[in-house]
Amino acid sequence: MDRAIIVDGLVKDFEVTEREPGLTGAFKSLISPKKKIVNALKGVSFSIQPGELVGFIGPNGAGKTTTLKTLSGLLYPTAGFVEVLEFDPWKRNPEFLKQISLVMGQKNQLWWDLPAIETFELNRAIYDIPTRSYNENLKELTELLDVEKLLNTPVRKLSLGQRMRMELVAALIHKPKVLFLDEPTIGLDIIAQQKVRDFIYDYNRKYNATVLLTSHNMGDLINLARRVIIINDGKILYDGAFEDLIMQYAKEKIIKATLSNENNISNLEKIGKIKKLSFPEVVLSVPRSAAAVAASELLQNFPVDDLTIEEIPIEEIIRKAFKSEPKK
Repeated sequence: MDRAIIVDGLVKDFEVTEREPGLTGAFKSLISPKKKIVNALKGVSFSIQPGELVGFIGPNGAGKTTTLKTLSGLLYPTAGFVEVLEFDPWKRNPEFLKQISLVMGQKNQLWWDLPAIETFELNRAIYDIPTRSYNENLKELTELLDVEKLLNTPVRKLSLGQRMRMELVAALIHKPKVLFLDEPTIGLDIIAQQKVRDFIYDYNRKYNATVLLTSHNMGDLINLARRVIIINDGKILYDGAFEDLIMQYAKEKIIKATLSNENNISNLEKIGKIKKLSFPEVVLSVPRSAAAVAASELLQNFPVDDLTIEEIPIEEIIRKAFKSEPKK
């Protein structure tokens, strides 16, 4: 098997009901509903090799989640060819389902009022995992994610970061070969984000798992993905090395600083391009290669209380890529 995932000309349309506002509109939609077709995916094509970890990015409504749901068999495509591990996903073959997992950062598969271990036991039965393998997998996953002491704590008492790590345990207890991750770090604090990233990276390397990751968090991509696919309005805009994308469309970094007073504030433009100046906050855009030097000059010459260096938002990269229409 030279390719774990094959997508060729994938089209997905949804029929939705249009409703006019107000009570009258509600009655009209009941009596004579007006339908329209929404084209969520418009001929999407790409392939992923076994063991690849690929970032799948785009703005809200671009078609990311629809693609992942189609690849995992939750949605039936309108047209096109899709193959995952040489299976047709929408046939929901038990052997296929035992080899994949879909983790959605905004969805919860854990039972809210029960300890997470209860969900893990249920998944053991669903996936028909031998007891010995289950115990070994559980021990390894909980240790890697640092949640072994929380197994018997009701899910509702866990923090968001702890719940997300438990979600990963539930999704990986059967050791899937293909992992679809939809915003796995959404809403997590910096420490929790890094723990999840480290785990995904280690899992990918250790088990040669194929991972397709969607995220609005630039840190996820920088730390994990060597290749990215950009989708917008249901169409692929870019498919290539993440490093090339950064070099082409993210040539600046953002420096955010909090100042203690307004001394020399007029000289900030010598450091970089001022994007926002509202004392005590200042936001500068500086060339990527000069970010460290610019931050040092800022600290030495201005009354800085706090300073961070950040990547430009993914949405801005997508806008630049969309305007330039790069070759795929």
